[in-house]
Amino acid sequence: FPAANRDPAFAEDPETLDISRGAAGHVAFGHGVHHCLGAPLARMEMRIAFPLLLQRFPGLALADPHEQVDFRVFSVVFGLNALPVTW
Repeated sequence: FPAANRDPAFAEDPETLDISRGAAGHVAFGHGVHHCLGAPLARMEMRIAFPLLLQRFPGLALADPHEQVDFRVFSVVFGLNALPVTW
């Protein structure tokens, strides 16, 4: 799981978060019979919540340098342990 969507043949600089990259072919929500039932809800939340969050807090920024963000890499669900921010 930690390697999903991180293939350099799939995307240029896959380790960098690029919200303008697009979602074509990503496997974050699984595929086929293993497709996540909550995927449509998660996508809707992202389309609504992220723009509203940035609108409400236009100065939102990382509190620490991005190199210090602590990732859960050896877990079934890849993600962050914490994301300290300022606004």
